Amino acid sequence: MSVPLGCKVLVGDGAPAAGQVLPVSSPLSLWGGVDAPTGLISDPRHPERGRSVAGTVLVLPEPVGSSSSSAIMLELMREGTAPAAIVLGRPDAILALGVLVGRELGYPPLPVVHAAQAVLAALARHAGTSARVLADGRVVVATP
Repeated sequence: MSVPLGCKVLVGDGAPAAGQVLPVSSPLSLWGGVDAPTGLISDPRHPERGRSVAGTVLVLPEPVGSSSSSAIMLELMREGTAPAAIVLGRPDAILALGVLVGRELGYPPLPVVHAAQAVLAALARHAGTSARVLADGRVVVATP
C-alpha cells in the first residue's frame, strides 16, 4: 500500500527518484550546514547533525537561502552524496539552479518539488520510510 502526496515540480526531467524520507526539523543552510564530500549535516547547532542526506528524499520545510546553495548542491551531486530528491516548504531558486547546472553537466537527475504544509507534515510522520518522487510531482510513501 502507498500514500500519494501532491507537490509542484520545480526541477525535474521526468525520471522518478527514490530514497528514505529524511525530514529536517529546523532550517538548514547547505553552505556550512552540509559537508559535500560526505553528505553529512555538519552544522553543529542543527538537530540532525551527523545524519546523511545522500540518497534520501530530503524534506526541507524551511531552506536557508544563500547565494552559495547552488554551488554546494553541485558539489553534492559531483561527489555522489546528494539527496535522491528534495521536497521544499518554499521554493528556493538558488538551490534549484545548482540542480539544473548539475543536470547540464551530466550528473544523475535530482527532482526538486514544492509541497504544502500538510504534505510536509505527512512526510515528517513517515521519516525513515521509503518514498518515490514521481515525474508529476507526487511523492508516494510506502506504508505497511
